[in-house]
Amino acid sequence: SMENYGSDAPDIRFDLKLKDISDIASECELRVFKQVVDKGGIVKAICVPGGADFSRKDLDDLTEFAQIYGAKGMAWIKRNQDGWQSPIGKFFTSKQKDALEERVGLNVGDLVLFCADNTKVVHDALGNLRKEIALRRGLINNSEYRFVWVTDFPLFEYSETEKSFSSSHHPFTMPDIDDLEKYGEQYPEKIRSRAYDVVLNGVEIGGGSIRIHREDIQTKIFRLLKLTDEEIESKFGFLMKALSYGAPPHGGIALGFDRIMMFLLKTDSIRDVIAFPKTQKAGCLMTDAPSEVETEQLDELHIRVKALAQQTEKLELAEK
Repeated sequence: SMENYGSDAPDIRFDLKLKDISDIASECELRVFKQVVDKGGIVKAICVPGGADFSRKDLDDLTEFAQIYGAKGMAWIKRNQDGWQSPIGKFFTSKQKDALEERVGLNVGDLVLFCADNTKVVHDALGNLRKEIALRRGLINNSEYRFVWVTDFPLFEYSETEKSFSSSHHPFTMPDIDDLEKYGEQYPEKIRSRAYDVVLNGVEIGGGSIRIHREDIQTKIFRLLKLTDEEIESKFGFLMKALSYGAPPHGGIALGFDRIMMFLLKTDSIRDVIAFPKTQKAGCLMTDAPSEVETEQLDELHIRVKALAQQTEKLELAEK
C-alpha cells in the first residue's frame, strides 16, 4: 500500500501508482537524485496519462502542494511526439530514458512527476499529490465504492528524537512469528504485525489486530522495546501471569460508525454526522457540558482543584 500509493489508507478508485526509480536515478547525472539515493533516500515518480497539457502554472501549483508535505521541490517530464520536454532531460542518457519510460509506463502526451527525499517525505508528498491530481483531472467516480484490506503493518516504528523503537499500534499486537524469529533484535523495523485496516475510498473505516496470547512472545516484544524484567513485572505482571495459565488465540476489529454514516449520507465531512459535536472550546451544546462540579463530589473522590492565576486569566480572556 505504501509502496504503490504512498498511504496506508489508499483510494483505489483511480490508478496513478507510485513507481520507484531509485536505481535509474542513481545512475543519471542529476546531482540531486544521486545525492538522495547515496544518503539512503528514494526517488519515486507518478505518471499522469494525458498530463502533458498541464501548464507551467499547473506544475508550479502542484509543486507548492507537494511542499506542504515536506517535499523540497518536484521535477517533471512531458512526453511529446518529438521526445522529452523537461529541464532535467539533459541529465539522462538515451538508455536511461528508455528504462524510465518503461518503468513508469510513459507514453506520448503523458506527464511524469518526481520526488526525491527520505521514504516518509516521498510517500507523504506523492501519496497526497496523486489524490490532488485525481481531483483536478476528474478521475474519481463518486458513485463507486472500493474496499481494500490493508495488512502487514510494521510492528515497530523508530523515533529519531528518542533514538529507540516503539510499538506502531500497541505492544500487545501479535507479530508475524516468522519475522520475529528471522529479524529479532537485529532488524526490529522489518517485523510485520498481524494488524489490519479496512479502507473505503481512501478512508479508514475500521481497524484491529490479532492479539498476543502467548507469554513467551509477549516477553520477547517487551524486551525488544527495551523493558527490563523489573519494569515488565511492575507494569504488566498481572497480564504475564494471566498469559502463563494459557489464553485462546483472539483478535478483533472496531468499525468507525461516524465514518460509515458519512459514506451512507454522501457527505464529505465527518463533522456532519457526529452525534454530539463539540465546539472549539470542547463544549457540548446539547448537554451544556462541561458544567461546574460540586465541592461535595470532589471531596468524595479526594480531588483538589488548583487553578493557577495565569491560566485563569487566559481562560477568562478566551471566554470574552
